[in-house]
Amino acid sequence: MISDQLLQQIEFIKEIDKLKYIQRKTKLLNSDRNENDAEHSWHLALMAIVLAEHANEPVDVLKVVKMVLIHDIVEIDAGDTFIYDTQKNHSNTDEERLAAQRIFGLLPQAQADELIAIWEEFEAGETKEAKFARSMDRLEPLLQNTSNNGGTWAEFDVPYEKVYQKKSVIKEGSTTIWNYAENVLNENVEKGILKKA
Repeated sequence: MISDQLLQQIEFIKEIDKLKYIQRKTKLLNSDRNENDAEHSWHLALMAIVLAEHANEPVDVLKVVKMVLIHDIVEIDAGDTFIYDTQKNHSNTDEERLAAQRIFGLLPQAQADELIAIWEEFEAGETKEAKFARSMDRLEPLLQNTSNNGGTWAEFDVPYEKVYQKKSVIKEGSTTIWNYAENVLNENVEKGILKKA
């Protein structure tokens, strides 16, 4: 006999396949193809594993990996909000909270509660794991845009100051990685890719 728990878990697994269809504004490194949310989450998970030694404080890497793998699942319902969007705030919305409850709610209660709590912790950005996970989330598109001659920065005419402000979150999770990122941003200014207002 197949348990209800397994059936709920399979339903969740089938539902999150939709993440592969959520297109992001950023393009893959050295590419003109837009990245999808599933690719983004996978990339962040590996980045977290590889770069964990650079976190400001020792982190629970498994928890960070869980955070980056699930942080955008809500976009199945809520859609992707571009970080530099001038119309819609990129921060947590009621729409995303409803999406988290619906999608994670497909799981057995204990698992649903755990993943909702992890998602909320990431969104709050206050724990050392959340800070490091968020630093990964801000680093990846920086690498992508740099590899694509400005990528979305150029496409949407995003000024250096706005990019700097959004990327400075990296230092909360890793000053070492922030030093690297800041150098990359300055190089982009010198090359004329990022323009100061």
